Amino acid sequence: MLSLPAAEKRRLFAEALAHRKARRFDAAKDILKRLMLSEPGNAELHFLMSQVAYDEGDRDQALQQMAEATRHAPENAKLLTSAAERFAQLQANDLALAAFDRLIALDPKAVAPRANRARHLQVMGRLDEAEAELRKLIARHEADLELYRILLGTVRPKPNDPILRKMERFWTSSRMNDEARMNLGFALAKAMEDTGQFDRVFGFLAAANQAQRKLAPYSAETLRAETDRLLAAQDGAELTPADGVAEISSVFVCGMPRSGTTLAEQILGQHSAVTAGGELGHAYRQAILTFGDGDGLKPLSSLSSKSLRLWADRYQRMVRRDTGATSPVVTDKSMRTERLFGYIRRGIPGAGMIVIHRDPRDIALSIYKNHFALGTHRYANDLADIAFVIKLFRRSVALWRDRMPGIVHEVRYEDLVMDPEPHARALVAAAGLDWQESCLRIQDSKSTVQTLSLAQVRQPIHAGRRQAWRRYETEMAPFIDAWGDEPWD
Repeated sequence: MLSLPAAEKRRLFAEALAHRKARRFDAAKDILKRLMLSEPGNAELHFLMSQVAYDEGDRDQALQQMAEATRHAPENAKLLTSAAERFAQLQANDLALAAFDRLIALDPKAVAPRANRARHLQVMGRLDEAEAELRKLIARHEADLELYRILLGTVRPKPNDPILRKMERFWTSSRMNDEARMNLGFALAKAMEDTGQFDRVFGFLAAANQAQRKLAPYSAETLRAETDRLLAAQDGAELTPADGVAEISSVFVCGMPRSGTTLAEQILGQHSAVTAGGELGHAYRQAILTFGDGDGLKPLSSLSSKSLRLWADRYQRMVRRDTGATSPVVTDKSMRTERLFGYIRRGIPGAGMIVIHRDPRDIALSIYKNHFALGTHRYANDLADIAFVIKLFRRSVALWRDRMPGIVHEVRYEDLVMDPEPHARALVAAAGLDWQESCLRIQDSKSTVQTLSLAQVRQPIHAGRRQAWRRYETEMAPFIDAWGDEPWD
């Protein structure tokens, strides 16, 4: 065993951290391997090695080193929490549940590990188990108002459910802060709709959205400027696909939140050649790393084939890391990818581009009714802001429709749910695949679903969610006014 003085170990560890920050992954790994020879049972070294492997896109090493870290520090709650989050993110479900169980054993009274375990059970589709765990938690910790929102994300309560009385009692409390009012307001709005008390839904929604807006302010001009900058960087560029064959064929499924992109992805994901990737987000993140950001973004017309290849390789490495895909096709339903269609067409060989449209009024209602992770979709708390963002999305899609006729496959959600088979067949063809009957059986899906649609996609395709906005037409007036004279399709 190689022995190193303590001061030298600290210096080398700091150097490894610096290499990781600068994305010099090989240098970081070399140092960590040297330190491991000196301290083979050091959990912190394995944890950092896992982080480096994750950043680099090495899924197997990220998981293996994280598991090794927890093996050497089985009672380190902070480490186990990070490990559980990483295992869950990478869909290593057995490892994730084991880490949550270990956290629960360390502190049986703690709420967070049990709540996070239940949330992961929801993502896995084990909804009954998740409900049972969350109801137990609420019975013991009824003042933890986030638990109600998590529970009602996948549970449709009956009018006599005692959970409703508890929530209404807490709602009258004057001691709730903005975060508590946000969580409970969304939960109560969902409960009111589920139990047919439609006249009460928007009262709770308005309060919940106002509270969330305070916690995560929004700037329409920032989003507009970012979109304009991205589209301008692709203006006038050559859009002939780059040479080469991608190791994984990527199919980008784009749309506004709550527009039906998860349904479209699940249809594709039931194909034997497809892995449903979910909202990966790497096309945009790797574009920033490769091409720059803000005013420093390099125009598409100035990029060399080498730069485009580097971006495509980085993107695909992250896709393999996050999905563990062995199939030849992976779907990616990241939000706002439509702003990058020029880069995608030029730089990622064989990429498919699919856009899902839905009645803007139904999109707006569903966005406004749902809680998004704090700091994401900041516009979602105001109906007029939602109208602005949908218009921005439609403007981007229209630009690519004109510049790349016949390349972007567009489908309306309403058509898909009313007459699934022909539109599902068209989706599969747009992904470059032959039809399989399994694509219509989305209720059989075993894939994890991270989005707000995690309950709906476990059901057969049905048309029951069309024109839901009509029930709240009066309350939707701010959206309809902000929409103005633009057609409704």
